[in-house]
Amino acid sequence: MSQQINLFNPAFEKQKQALSSVGLLQGLGLVLAASAALVWFGARQVAALERAAADAKVVLDAREARRADVFARFPVRGKDPLIAGALSQAEADRSALQEAGQILQGGELGNTHGYADYFRAFARARVNGLWLTGASIAGAGKEIGLQGRVVQPDLLPQYISALSRESALQGKSFARLDMTTAQLPAAPASAPVSPGAAPVAAVAASAPRFIEFSLQSSAAPASGAGAVKQ
Repeated sequence: MSQQINLFNPAFEKQKQALSSVGLLQGLGLVLAASAALVWFGARQVAALERAAADAKVVLDAREARRADVFARFPVRGKDPLIAGALSQAEADRSALQEAGQILQGGELGNTHGYADYFRAFARARVNGLWLTGASIAGAGKEIGLQGRVVQPDLLPQYISALSRESALQGKSFARLDMTTAQLPAAPASAPVSPGAAPVAAVAASAPRFIEFSLQSSAAPASGAGAVKQ
């Protein structure tokens, strides 16, 4: 004989609960309240940012106004052309002085002690019957020119030899020699002749003759600094 046992208990079955209208209204109210709170908080934040931006704009406008006032009272001046030109000239002068100093220190000019030693040498190398009428020295003593007169041609080699013994002229040489015969000017023909005086032709014939010479250290005549003419 069999017996069927029912193990199902309705108490353990999951019950389906339906939301009531009251619960729905309460939930909707909470959602609306939370949304309103978020909107209110966001509005407060936006208002605070707007006030901060307005305050910053006021400060910026005030600073811009002060800046404009300063520029109006103290306008920026342009470059003065006179001052700019003076500065450029001063810079050019300074560069020129520096370059000149470097040249002098490097000894590129050769003789930097002047021309006094040369003229003293010309004066010491004295020969009777010979005299100088002009002298010229160019540059650092590389170009020397002498002009003078001599009563006899053989006195000129003696003078050149005397010059070669001067320390200031050591290593110097002459590459050109020009010589011309000249005569002292005679008295004018219209000058009155005193009684017993020689005729004008005789005076001209008896006028002393001399030789003009020109010594140059180069083939071309030298002319430059230190020139002396008589």
